[in-house]
Amino acid sequence: MANVSVEHARPAVLGGPAAVTIPCPFWPIVGSREQDWMAEVVRSGKWSWLGEHEQAFCRDFAEFIGAKHALCLSNGTVTIQCALQAVGVEPGHEVIVPGLTWVASAQAAMDVGANVVLVDIDPETFCIDPRAVEAAITPRTKAIMPVHLYGCMCDMDAIMEIARKHQLKVVEDVAHQHGSQWRGTGAGAIGDVGSFSFQQSKVLTSGEGGGVTCNDDEVYEVVYALKQVGWTPDGRPADHYGHNYRITEMQCVLLRGGLSRIAEQTETRERNARLLASELQRIGGPLRAAQRDSRITRQAYYCMTLHFDPTLARGVTRDQYVEAACAEGLQLGTPYAPVYRNKLLNLYDERTSPIPYRDPATMQNYRDLRLPVTEKVCSDTGVVLNHAHLLGDGAHMRQIVQAIEKVNSNLGALRAHFGDQAARG
Repeated sequence: MANVSVEHARPAVLGGPAAVTIPCPFWPIVGSREQDWMAEVVRSGKWSWLGEHEQAFCRDFAEFIGAKHALCLSNGTVTIQCALQAVGVEPGHEVIVPGLTWVASAQAAMDVGANVVLVDIDPETFCIDPRAVEAAITPRTKAIMPVHLYGCMCDMDAIMEIARKHQLKVVEDVAHQHGSQWRGTGAGAIGDVGSFSFQQSKVLTSGEGGGVTCNDDEVYEVVYALKQVGWTPDGRPADHYGHNYRITEMQCVLLRGGLSRIAEQTETRERNARLLASELQRIGGPLRAAQRDSRITRQAYYCMTLHFDPTLARGVTRDQYVEAACAEGLQLGTPYAPVYRNKLLNLYDERTSPIPYRDPATMQNYRDLRLPVTEKVCSDTGVVLNHAHLLGDGAHMRQIVQAIEKVNSNLGALRAHFGDQAARG
């Protein structure tokens, strides 16, 4: 690919032709097997309550992750809630969560009565910084929530060492990392319990849905009862509170089909991510790939994690660069907002948020919280590439590289264009 010639054509954002003309692979992918199974399930009338497909998926998913147990739940938020409760998190306990993650990571902890302590992230991976974790531990801390974010894993050696030292539980948020492995062990089987999302955009999806993995029998039984209206796995009433967080057989049909393809898809994404990282290094400019930790033995990609360097962009901002790349047909995006500033969470809304009803002396002051690395990544330097692009063929990947080269070759014109836009108000 190093010999790809690039016509420095007019950028698409300025009215030129888009560089990426081969469509991004459609997501989600569905095969004929799921369609046949779905028709059978619909005709059977067995639509929920631990059907054949749910049991088969849980067995196969546990094997894929390398965990003893796997359970399916209704979504990837209640999976975190149940996982936290299963490892003993109670109201008033503190759970340490990264400042950069989807709001559900923090929201789930708050919804079970825990106080969330947000800490800063590693500048390279955008994942939780182990040094910030250790600095945030207090006598009330019960659990750490490492979130394997976008296309990187947390430093699980450091996290597990801290957890052992302070006798804390580790609840892995694996919503972005179905199939990633750290030193050969699957994400979701490293800590005490793992939480997965099967929402529409995820690399393993049933539209909505979630999963929990663990190696501990007691954790499994608690999560089972919490999701299965208070029943134990052997059909007895549990001795604690239960919910209805069940998944449907139709969703599990989709999950079984997706699981049959995920190993091959992960290999394709890894190969294309390596290629793209190499090409970005070759062409230079403001965009580069996050470095891959050598301890990661398999990397799943919800998105590819990228870094934007404003000092190499000739006055073009991160958001302007992303806009220009998107106009070329490349689905670049930016990270989530910091949890404590995300308008979707609205932490201090007095009608719906739990925060105003708790003792402020025991809560982190989210209004005044400043996590400098998180804020820099969110506002200026963080970029992500949608995982569907990484399923593209060689021609599609060449066009991605051409799109980036085209944007990089026209930074001066783009700066003038966006400057004119700003001047016009």
